[in-house]
Amino acid sequence: MPPIALQLYSVRHEFAADMPGTLAAVAQMGYNGVEFAGPPQHTAAALKAELAQLGLACAGWHVPLNLVQDDALDDTIAFHHALGNDKLIIPGIPEELRQTRDDWLKLAEFTNRLAARLAAEGMRTGYHNHFHEFLPFDGETPWDTFFGNTDPSVIMQFDTGNAIFGGADAVDVIRSYPGRAVTVHLKPFTKRLHDGADHNYPHAAFDPIIGEDDTDWPAVFEACETVGGTEWYIVEYESDAYPPLEAVERCLGALLGMGK
Repeated sequence: MPPIALQLYSVRHEFAADMPGTLAAVAQMGYNGVEFAGPPQHTAAALKAELAQLGLACAGWHVPLNLVQDDALDDTIAFHHALGNDKLIIPGIPEELRQTRDDWLKLAEFTNRLAARLAAEGMRTGYHNHFHEFLPFDGETPWDTFFGNTDPSVIMQFDTGNAIFGGADAVDVIRSYPGRAVTVHLKPFTKRLHDGADHNYPHAAFDPIIGEDDTDWPAVFEACETVGGTEWYIVEYESDAYPPLEAVERCLGALLGMGK
């Protein structure tokens, strides 16, 4: 069964104000690991020491696109080697870079080159979805354009809530790309609170925590654990309906109550 990590974007303000205290609180809740996000604000050595002291694993990092470009990649690789992180996930791309199907094909080509470079370092890259990857576009979804043209080693970091927000069937997506859902973001979403057309953030459909939303979690878990190749479940909660630390603790409690 995949262990459970927390995407620290969920508690980004707390983390920015008190890195050691926030990591300690996450460990005390019972999380097995954390996934970082954004440009590093601390040294790799400082983060690695905190994780080791707390018994937390690094489940990956959302690395901004500019930090995996040729002019920055060597420094990025050195940082993640020092941290001990082997999963560098692209968290999304600017709107101006995803205007056409050809844009998504260019991103796939870039990601394939990046994957080959990182493989030589014992690292992997991947891509994390929002909602727009599942809106029909030039005859297919951008998600299928991208993952249909990337090497199987490229991690499909599937965000359940974002995908459902875009109209996807979460289980079908996982099953369509066997072995590629290596890290999966468990983000609660409630369909009955979404009319299918409004894609503005924030949105009330994201307010309920895991276990109080209407995602078919047993089916998601079954897909991840049979065909998905999932190594980590990663909780992400972005709504302000609850205080962040309370929300992520309640999400973890619900997952543990489901036997995860």
